[in-house]
Amino acid sequence: MFLNKSVPETPSASFQNASPDYIGLVRFLIEPFLESPTSLKVDCEKSNAKERVWIRVAFDGSDKGRVFGRGGRNIQAIRAVIQAAGQAAGQFVHLDIYEGPNESPRRESPSGGSKFAGRKSSSRRPPTSKPAPKFRSE
Repeated sequence: MFLNKSVPETPSASFQNASPDYIGLVRFLIEPFLESPTSLKVDCEKSNAKERVWIRVAFDGSDKGRVFGRGGRNIQAIRAVIQAAGQAAGQFVHLDIYEGPNESPRRESPSGGSKFAGRKSSSRRPPTSKPAPKFRSE
């Protein structure tokens, strides 16, 4: 049986030493949702130990609905892909979304939903088909 000792036993061992191209990955995932892809700004910052990565993304506020998607599904999927790439490299990745060049980041709950996810809606109940009760006046 032929066994080459120079090749690492696990294929992900060599990938853990390399850092993914987060900026290219984020551009690839977000640009299709934007009306003007040139408005996308991406910044990536790595900690000294290279275990934590912060990615900051800014784009026109008019594209926010398409990027986030219905119920935040698009942005959750984008975050999942970025976190999976980071996990494969042994890094923790956090994504901050800015809605414009001078805006503050969109704050979200730890679960990834929007800040309004835990609030109850103030929707009114539909009218019932029963007639209103009649009271006798005496």
